[in-house]
Amino acid sequence: MGKLADDVLELVRKTPGLTDREITNALKGTDAPQQGVNGVARRLATKGLLERKTRRDGLIGNYPTNNGHTVPSNGRPVPSKGNPQTNPNQSVDDTLSEDDFKHILKTWLESQGWSPNIAWGKEHGIDIDASNGDKRWIIEVKGPGSRQPMRVNYFLGLLGEILQHMSDPKARYSIALPDLAQFRSLWRHLPALAKKRIGVSLLLVQNSGKVEELTE
Repeated sequence: MGKLADDVLELVRKTPGLTDREITNALKGTDAPQQGVNGVARRLATKGLLERKTRRDGLIGNYPTNNGHTVPSNGRPVPSKGNPQTNPNQSVDDTLSEDDFKHILKTWLESQGWSPNIAWGKEHGIDIDASNGDKRWIIEVKGPGSRQPMRVNYFLGLLGEILQHMSDPKARYSIALPDLAQFRSLWRHLPALAKKRIGVSLLLVQNSGKVEELTE
């Protein structure tokens, strides 16, 4: 099917669950249109070489097939006709990456009329710099982390990062974290006076695409 098809298959086998946009970013660059990759991925799926299915964050991921099974991003094969077992009460999959949560925020912001500029992967700069007319929203993002001490460091580190970006007096500033009980608790125990003085809100992000903003 051509070099692009081979490249897509190789990348998805190494990193299952990538969206067409993520594949395009990796193979062609962040400014490249994704239509070519989308067409190739669909053809590969028609031939049974890939399976395209909705990830837990609501985005369409591409998974390699292996004897009738697909391999999700956590590396555990599951039947291609079924879905991974999930906890219906769990709003966040702690195996998702920081970029996964940026994708959720991007979709949510666009639905609210914002045009977000995203720093993907290890790109330097503001994680999300969104505009809506003459309004601007600066957001720093972190993933779930794997341990409680790491999540404390993420929370405190994000507060430090957002403070360093406070150069625009007219902008709105937020930190964004997965909707986990520990992050809610850390925000709740941050003194109200501190929240008021720095003027930062917390965006709690769920796999479903729901985003809740806390200001107090």
